[in-house]
Amino acid sequence: MGFRSLQACVDALVAERRAVVVEHPVDPHLEIAEIQRRLFRAGGPAVLFTRPRGTHFPVLVNLYGTKVRIERIFADTLDRVRRLVELKIDPTVALRNPLRYWRSPLDGLTTLPKRVRTGAVLAGNIPLSRLPHVTGWPGDGGPFVTLPCVYTEDPDHPGTRRSNLGMYRVQLAGNDYAADREVGLHYQLHRGIGLHHAAALRRGEPLKVNVFVGGSPALAVSAVMPLPEGLSELTFAGALAGHRIPMIARRDRPAIYADADFVIEGTVMPGETKPEGPFGDHLGYYARRHEFPLMRVDHVWHRAGAIWPVTVVGRPPQEDTLFGWLVHELTGPVIPTVLPGVSSVHAVDASGVHPLLLAVGSERYMPWKSSGRPAELLTQAAAILGQGQLSLAKYLFIVNGGDAPGLDAHDIRPFLEWLLARADWRRDCHFHTETTIDTLDYSGSGFNAGSKLVVAARGPAIRALPTSLPADVTLPPGFTDARVCLPGVVAVAGPRIEPRPSLAAESDAAIWAQAAAAPWAADMERFCAAIGPDHPLRAFPLVVVVDDAAFTAASLENFLWVTFTRSNPAADVHGVESFTHHKHWGCRGPLVIDSRLKPHHAPPCEEDPSVSARVDELCRRGGPLAGLGL
Repeated sequence: MGFRSLQACVDALVAERRAVVVEHPVDPHLEIAEIQRRLFRAGGPAVLFTRPRGTHFPVLVNLYGTKVRIERIFADTLDRVRRLVELKIDPTVALRNPLRYWRSPLDGLTTLPKRVRTGAVLAGNIPLSRLPHVTGWPGDGGPFVTLPCVYTEDPDHPGTRRSNLGMYRVQLAGNDYAADREVGLHYQLHRGIGLHHAAALRRGEPLKVNVFVGGSPALAVSAVMPLPEGLSELTFAGALAGHRIPMIARRDRPAIYADADFVIEGTVMPGETKPEGPFGDHLGYYARRHEFPLMRVDHVWHRAGAIWPVTVVGRPPQEDTLFGWLVHELTGPVIPTVLPGVSSVHAVDASGVHPLLLAVGSERYMPWKSSGRPAELLTQAAAILGQGQLSLAKYLFIVNGGDAPGLDAHDIRPFLEWLLARADWRRDCHFHTETTIDTLDYSGSGFNAGSKLVVAARGPAIRALPTSLPADVTLPPGFTDARVCLPGVVAVAGPRIEPRPSLAAESDAAIWAQAAAAPWAADMERFCAAIGPDHPLRAFPLVVVVDDAAFTAASLENFLWVTFTRSNPAADVHGVESFTHHKHWGCRGPLVIDSRLKPHHAPPCEEDPSVSARVDELCRRGGPLAGLGL
C-alpha cells in the first residue's frame, strides 16, 4: 500500500526498469540540472546519481517526470483518492453504488496523521554543508532545495490538525547567509505558511519551521495540492500514500515527519530577513533578489541511506508540469461544487501557470431574454479570481459552455479559437487595476503589483478567423515580420527596447521606476494609429507585438509563454480605435498586446554553454549517460 520511503520507491522503479542508477561522478553545480531537463524532455527514466561531487548522499532526479511513472508510483492509491473526492462531492453516491465505495471508510482513516515517538529520520545529525548543494541555473544566487515540504503549525493552535505543508523555496547557501547556520525561506501570497507567520508575529514569537525532504513520494504532491484553508495537507498525503503519515511529537517545536529522508529544523525570528535569490523560476525567468524571512538552522537530520530528491524549474514544461496534471486529475471534479456554473478552469502551464487562466462557465439565468451580453460569466469570473492562488492570474478568458457543449478549458487551441471568434472588444474587456499578481511575475508595476484582464465571450461567432497574411503586408516604421501564430492571431516584431535587463543587484525602486516611465507605450500608440480600416491586420482580432515574431509563431507554447509572461494588462494591452466610455475601455479594431521584454522584466533563464558541452560528452556513445536517450 504505497511507498513509505523514497528508497523503497527507487528500488521498485529500478527493478521495473523505470529508474536507472548512475555511478559516474556528476557535478551538483548546473550539471545535474542540465541532465534533469534533458531527461524530462526525452520522457526518460528517473535517475539516481550515487556519486555527486561534494556530498556522500545520492541525488535522485526526474522521479515525477512522466505520467506513466506517476501512475505507477501511486498505483495502489490513485483510484482510492478519486473515490474519496467523489464522496466529498456527493456522499449519496455510496448508497447508489456500495460496491465501488465499500472500502472508502478505511481509506478515510489513512487521512489521520499518526503520532509516533521516534523515526528513521533521526538516525543522523549533520551540518547543512554536507547536503547536496544542487544549483539549477547559471544566474541562481546559490543552491536551493527544489522539492521541499515546508511544515509549520499554527502558533495559536499547535499540532498537526491545523498544520501547513507547502513547497516553498529554501536557499541553502550564497548571498549573505552564514554558512551552516542560515537559509532563506521564500513564500508567496496566499500560502498557508503566511497565516502561521502572521500569527507568530502577532504573538511576538519566533516561527518554528521544519523542512522535510524525501520520504513517501506522496508528501511532495500534497505540498502543492490546493486544499481549502485550514485543512492540513498531511490528511491528503495519507490518502495518497495509502497509510497514515507518522509524525514525531516534539516539545515546543512542530512535529517531524518520521519517514523523511532529511529534516532541516529551523527558527524564523521576528523581523529577521536577508536577500534571497535570484532563482530561475517556473515562469522561465529569474526571480530577482528580494528580502525574505531568514531561517536559523537548528538541526539537520537524516535517515540511514538517505536520498536527496531534486527537480528543476524553469520555462514550462518542466517536471512540475506533471504536478499540475495530477492536481487536475484529482481535484477537477470538485470545481463545479466550489464554483457554481463553472465546468472547467485551466491554469495554463505553458504561460507560467498564473499569468493565464481559461475557464468554461455558463449563462443560466433569464434564458428567455438573452441580450448576448455576458452576465453570469462575469459573476463566475469574479468567483474564480477570489479563489486562493487563482487570484494571482493576470488574464482570465471565460466562455459560455452552453454555446459550445463539450468545450474544455484544457483544450487550449480550440478554446482560444472559440473565444476569438466571439469576443467583442468594444464590450468584453474588463480590467482590474492596482491589484496583486504573482510574486515571481516582473511584468507588473511593482512587487506583487499589477493588473488583470477578464475577457468574457458568449453567443454566436461575429467573425471568421483568418489564417494567412499577404506576403507584402506593410507595417509601420520600426515594426517588421508579421507572422500568423494561430487562427486570428498575428505576432509582429516591434522596436527593440533597451537596455535589456540584467541580474545586477538593483533596488526595487529603481526597477519599478522603469516600469512607471514606460516610454515604449509611444510605439504602441503609433502602431495602433497605423492600422486603418483596410489594413490586412484589421481582420485579425488579436495582434501581439514581440521581440522575435518567428520564435513566437513557431509553436502554441511559444505564443503562450511570450504573450502572457511579458505583459501587464493595464499597461500593455492596447487597441486599434480604442475608447473609454463610462470608465469602460474598449476598442473597435484588433486588440494589441505589447509583449516585448522591458527593462523592469526579469531576464529569461538560459543554460551555460560550457555545461551543456560537458553533458553532451557524458551522453555520447560509450559515455556514462549514453543509454538514456539524451
